Amino acid sequence: MPTKPRSRLDPSGRARGCAQLDRHIQAYRQYLADRGNAAGYARSCEAAVAHLSLWMKSARKSLADIDEGLVAEFVDQHLPGCHCPTNARHPSSVRAALGHLLVVLRAAGAIAPQPLDMTEVGQELRRYDQYMEQVRGLAQNTRDGAQRLVEALLRQHFGDDAIRFEVITPERVRRFFAAQAKNYKAPTSLGAVVAALRGYFRWRATLGDRTHALVGALAYPANWQLASLPKSLEPAEVEQLEAALGQSGPSMLRADAMVRCMLDLGLRSGEVARLSMDDIDWDASTITLRRTKGRREDVMPLPEATGQAIAAYLRGERPKTQHRMVFARHMTPRERPIGPDLVRKTIRQAYARAGLPYTRSHLLRHTMAGRLLAGGASLKEVADVLRHRSLNTTLIYAKLDSGSLVEVALPWPCIPAVATAGRAS
Repeated sequence: MPTKPRSRLDPSGRARGCAQLDRHIQAYRQYLADRGNAAGYARSCEAAVAHLSLWMKSARKSLADIDEGLVAEFVDQHLPGCHCPTNARHPSSVRAALGHLLVVLRAAGAIAPQPLDMTEVGQELRRYDQYMEQVRGLAQNTRDGAQRLVEALLRQHFGDDAIRFEVITPERVRRFFAAQAKNYKAPTSLGAVVAALRGYFRWRATLGDRTHALVGALAYPANWQLASLPKSLEPAEVEQLEAALGQSGPSMLRADAMVRCMLDLGLRSGEVARLSMDDIDWDASTITLRRTKGRREDVMPLPEATGQAIAAYLRGERPKTQHRMVFARHMTPRERPIGPDLVRKTIRQAYARAGLPYTRSHLLRHTMAGRLLAGGASLKEVADVLRHRSLNTTLIYAKLDSGSLVEVALPWPCIPAVATAGRAS
């Protein structure tokens, strides 16, 4: 049953809480300020911590007791029936505020580090993650996605018990894949599920487990990459999009710069999000792309229009931050770097302002490839600009090169009119 704290008042008239926790409130306040959080948000977070402190005092909890379990107990059990003298009761807001508190207290060494999952599955996932990082060189996002799928498979079969691969049969693997397939639509997404599971089974095979039948139970879905034309903007639509740039309003300079980066340079949304001020050489008019999909650094010329759009944003709209990413959040927490989702959202909004019926930001990358081909560039040159590691990836754009296709097209076979008339008679 929820407890109702009985706390004395301190000299300021506020209810006293856990004195050990209250000593860290200044560090907590500084942590929020350093990340650019608004004053109102910081006050609500402090109110949540004060609420926790009151409850800890009444429940006879000490600072050393604070961990994810105690936070869950406070939010899930105490808050629903809370009668404390505070307004900090919204579960999601309180949970987020106390998440910040755990970070601050662990950084200060005031509470124990976050405990590792010591179950068989938890240890297995850490070993597999180490293999993916050190042996295969996979990026963090790829490893995280693979681990989620592998964990779901192992938890379904073993829970917290020991892992025994003789229990997992090809039929069970196929049923698991069928259940996962309901969460995906595109063949490429389903292919990622297959790759994650087969990669794990192959790793276990190197350790001596008989998993070859499990690998064979998973087949990649058909994905005819060259079956359709890559969607791109028509020249008139490009002009329409460019004409919609330069509008006044909140975040418009950032939007203009993002559109120019994708339209003029063919950048991916993640590459736009990760662009740093240290990557731009204004004197040489070049831009260096790091941590790309191809896992290499590429130096590209910086077009004048793109450079002007970025400079206008940096001078006229970008908020002050401690990080040096080119594009920053305009709402708190400003110190948190933006992600690809914000870039994609910005491009969708730019389409809408231009009156274009599109939503995918990757269309601008396809559009750039089409413009290069229309200007006489070869497929090899397009591959270099798009930074494709294999020319096969660029072959799909050959379908957009109508001028060259006309030159190699054969005459359409026809039946002479005389022969046709003879057969008709």
